[in-house]
Formats: sequence, C-alpha cells, structure tokens
Amino acid sequence: MSEAPARRGPLPIADVVVDDAFWSPRRETVRTRALPHQEHQLRTGGQFEALKLAWRPGDEREPHIFWESDVAKWIEAASYTLARGHDPDLDASVDEAIALLEGAQGPDGYLNVHFTVVRPGERFTDLRDAHELYCAGHLIEAGVAHHAATGKTRLLDLVRRLADLVDREFGPGGSCEGGYDGHPEIELALVKLYRATGERRYLDLSLRLVDSRGRDPHYFAAERDRRGTEGFFGPHFLDRPTRPEWYREYVQDHAPVREQSEAVGHAVRAVYLYAGMADLALETGDAALRAACERLWDDVVSTKLYLTGGIGADPSREAFGPAYHLPVTDGYAETCAAIGLVMWARRMGALTGEAKYADVLERALYNGVVSGASADGTRYFYPNPLASDGTVERSEWFDCACCPPNYARLVASLEEYAYTADPDGLAVELYVSGSARFDRDGASVRVSQSTEYPWDGRVALTVDTETPVAFALRLRLPDWAPSHTLTVGGEPFEAPLESGYLVLDRTWAPGTEVVLDLPMAPTRVHAAPAVAAVHGRTAIQRGPIVYCAEEIDNAGPVPDLAVDPHAALRAVPDPDLGVVRVDVDGVRERPIDSLYSTERPAAEPTVIRTVPYYSWANRGKGTMAVWLRESAR
Repeated sequence: MSEAPARRGPLPIADVVVDDAFWSPRRETVRTRALPHQEHQLRTGGQFEALKLAWRPGDEREPHIFWESDVAKWIEAASYTLARGHDPDLDASVDEAIALLEGAQGPDGYLNVHFTVVRPGERFTDLRDAHELYCAGHLIEAGVAHHAATGKTRLLDLVRRLADLVDREFGPGGSCEGGYDGHPEIELALVKLYRATGERRYLDLSLRLVDSRGRDPHYFAAERDRRGTEGFFGPHFLDRPTRPEWYREYVQDHAPVREQSEAVGHAVRAVYLYAGMADLALETGDAALRAACERLWDDVVSTKLYLTGGIGADPSREAFGPAYHLPVTDGYAETCAAIGLVMWARRMGALTGEAKYADVLERALYNGVVSGASADGTRYFYPNPLASDGTVERSEWFDCACCPPNYARLVASLEEYAYTADPDGLAVELYVSGSARFDRDGASVRVSQSTEYPWDGRVALTVDTETPVAFALRLRLPDWAPSHTLTVGGEPFEAPLESGYLVLDRTWAPGTEVVLDLPMAPTRVHAAPAVAAVHGRTAIQRGPIVYCAEEIDNAGPVPDLAVDPHAALRAVPDPDLGVVRVDVDGVRERPIDSLYSTERPAAEPTVIRTVPYYSWANRGKGTMAVWLRESAR
C-alpha cells in the first residue's frame, strides 16, 4: 500500500480494485478473448517470428518498421491483466515474447528487427519515417508495466539497455545529437522509466527530445540530404517535397513545442507528444511547457473534438483538420487517437488539478474508445465514423495493427484513470464500482464505490479507516450534470465546488458513507453553427453516453429518419442489449420516384430508437448516425 504521492497522480495499480458491472465484463473479455486473439494474430502475422532474426532478402513477410510496437502493447496489456491475478498460460506467453525480444537485442542495446535484418547499417538514419524511437517507447512502457505487475526485471533490464543506447546516440557528441522521433511516443515512455527507476538521465533525455523539435536547421531535412532518399514513406507521400511546411506540421515539427498553440498534423502523434509534454511540465515545473499544453488542449476541445471524444478529421493523413471541420461519414477519429486523448487528459488533470480534463477523458473513454472493439473483443475499428452508409464493419486485424493492442492495454489499465491522489487526499475521477486504498498520516484508508454508472447516476462511497483520519475527498462533478444531490452519513451536505470537484475536506470516521446522485435525463446536443457537417441536426446524450440510431432498430435506413424537436426523450432499459436506450418520436420520410421533385417526400410518424454509440455495428451491417435531422413538420 502506498502513501499519497507528493504531487497529484494516479495510485499504483495494485492499490485500486475495479469490480464494476460495466467495465469488469469488458476487462474479462480482454483477458479471455482479446489477448489470445491478438497473440494468435502476432504469431501468424509474423511479429513473433521476426524477432528470431531469421528473415533474409527474398523471404515473405518482410519485418515491418513498427512490429515491435505491436508486440510491446500486447505485453503491456497482458501485464496489467497479470497484475489482477495469476494466469499461467498468459504469463508463459509473455515470458516467451520477452525471450524473443532478448534474442533480437544487439550487444549495445539496439532493438529493431527491420533495421537489423532488412536494412542493416541504416539504423537511426530515417527518424522522421521509420518509427524506431516510437517502437522503443512502446517497449519501454511494456517494460515498466511488466515489472510493476510481476516484479520480474528481464524486460525492464532490456528496455533500460535500449534507453541507455538512445541516451548515448542522441546526447552531446552522439551520432544523432539534435535528433528526435517523427512519431512521438518515447517521450512519455522515458518519463515512466524515470519514475520507475529514479534515473534522472531518462527524464533529461525525454526533455532533450522534446526541445529539439521544430528548430532550424531542420534535423529531418539534413537527415534526408545525408540519406539521399525521401525515407520510408516517400512512395506514399509523393507531394512531400513540394509541401515541406505542411509535412513539418504533420509530425509536429513546425515550431518549437513551447511556441505551438494549434493542434495540427497526425492526431495520434500529436496527443502522444502532448502527453509527454504534460508529464515533463509536471516533473520539471516548466511553466512555458505547461502553457503550451493548455493552449493546445483548448484548441482541440474548442474546435476539433468530436462529440464522441474522437479526434482527427482528415482520413487522408490521419490528421487534424481545420477548426470546426468534423465530417461524420468520412471522418476519421482513429481509436488510437481517442486512446491518446485519454492519456493526455489524465496527465493534464494531474498537472492542473482541474476536472475539465477528466470530463473529456470520460467522454472519449465511454464513446470513442469502447466503440473501437466489438462486444466479443475480436474485431476492431481503426477509424470510428459518426455515420455509416451501411458498408462499415469492424475488422479482425489490420496491416497496421496499432489499435487492437492499444485498446487492450487501456481497458486493462483502467485502475490508472479512476482516481488521483495528492498530499491533500483523493480525487474520484471516474465513477466505477470498486475501491482505492492509500495511507494517510500513518493510517490505512480505503474508499469504496458502488454504482450502476453509466446507466444510473447514484454513486455510494464508503470511507473505511482504522481510526478517524482527515483528508479531502474530491468528487468530480461531470460537465454533463446540470445538478446534483450529496449526502454524508445520510444527511444533506453542501460541498464547495473547486476546479470542477465537490470537495469534502473533513475528518472521516470509519464507515462514513457519501452518496452523490447525478440526474441522468437524456438531453439533446447541438453543434456550433460553424460545424457545417451537422448543421441543422441534433444528437442525443444521456450521462456520459452518446447515442446513435442504427438501421436494425428502426426498420429502415437511418437517413430517412427525422426527430421531432419537441418530443420527449425517453430512457428505456433494454435487457436484451444490456443498455439503457433512448427513444424519441419522429417521422420517417418515404422515397420519391425521381432524383428530384417539387414535392416534399411523404412522411409517417415513427418511434426512433437510439442505442449507445459504442455498441454500434455489433449486430450486422446497416446505416447509422449520431447526428439526426430534426423534423420541421
């Protein structure tokens, strides 16, 4: 059991229990279905085999530049799962993967199969495109997670050797002095390694990589000139030589990070970078770095955030679009981007102590992340559109398989997102049945939650202590909640609202119960007029859940439906689906015989059924929409 941290941050995973009707079945599906399925894909797809370094030119399945990251995220997800209980088969599979990584690591610590057997002698010559540091970052995260979960040091020792090599090569006098990664990820991973080991050089390396970005002379341009080619993605980005500034934005290399104020370029790369920047700002107290994070956050949530918590509107480059450009059918909203936003949000909450970041975290988690996997955990979305013409369905796997293990590692590590602790006490960030424990002034404290969230807004919390103990219990008041009621020990209680949290700062007697009740009436949501893609349309939300209409529930194509703007929204428990759906009266327009007509289509009354967006596409193909037309009839 751990003391409350000196700064605000998550509790150790071992000190949090998730025993929740919504999340526990999904986490068990990750353990029993998703992880075995993903392991099978990694074995049959070549990732495990490539680590044996047996590939030769002319062989099939050329090892890809990012295969180590797929293996690493799977190990990380498995490690979080192993932290909750012994699973000998999973433990053995993870140990096998670690042994393969050990065999692929060079004597100096280098580890990347592509540059070992496909392009030997070219390591660290294509930092913009080739994902070496991205893979290293995911390996480092896996090493830290595996050690924390199991106590074993093999993978942690391996990634420390790799990080030490990067430190030498990218430090003063190294072969890559001034270099950094085209796909940010290692920055946040190095902060994790610093926290796990106490070695300051890892934190300094992360800061050095962040500070090298966006400066002239441009490292990637000089790297290209030395290499003499356009890099790994040159054949895919044919316009890159004629659009250098746009492509600098694509990799967040257009300006020094402390000067950036607009989220641009590849969305996943961006939020991984921003997460690392937030970590560094917290560890170093760098006010300019924090200010940049806050500016970038405001730009995302004010102009570039989907209602579902998805980000990245441009599918051609997996990138942010201009402000208010949020297309629905051909939007992007990659699962990994929503996951990265969750990661960034948690760090911004720790950095600032403000609940608004956890509000976005919750939105992305319950909508843009959960939608990324099928109910059985074996099929996945890469992009997550907010409307479908009926052709969209999840896939078993991808050539670029970043999303499936990323989904697994986030759901398996929910403990890290449910609570934060600081010297004053404990903040409840997510309403999830289970418990958190910590030490306070030498006393053991356990805070238990019981709730049917997100279907019911009643949250009962019990504070169990050995003796009376003083601390502040902060309860996040979600931004979707128009009101609340609060009782302590059965009596009404008025708690001050500070930075989005209800603050109960008191001496707690053993067994004190706190009940927070949040009304969950379904509501209509309207977008700013500048969001042209959904102008004149409405969406439905209940609590943290965003809803959509699917063809299977509405006996016909969803585009034919229009909601009555004056009709009541009705929350209806649906035991067959295991959700609370929302029904609303509206009309169905009938097709006309010609492409155009001077007459309005005939319409008939209908009840429109909507279900949680995260659950769509689990019952076959069909049209779907989050944003529905409003009827003028």
